[in-house]
Amino acid sequence: MSIRCTVESAFFVAWSCLEQSGELGPPDESANFLLDAIEAQIRTGERRQLMLANRAIDAFRAHAAQRHPAGDGRARVG
Repeated sequence: MSIRCTVESAFFVAWSCLEQSGELGPPDESANFLLDAIEAQIRTGERRQLMLANRAIDAFRAHAAQRHPAGDGRARVG
């Protein structure tokens, strides 16, 4: 599978997961963050789609938690 297909698949998995859980923020910002997280992993040699997606999700959630600390009235998932 090409790197392009790997990135697309990992992005779709991550986006779908975050969308279903209601955790996505603004679409442009969320898409850019996920793609940057996946691209950073690709540069280190990671090629497993689910690993790319899961780490991008974890990074997105950590980033969101820093921007919106617990106790601000937002629901937390996971």
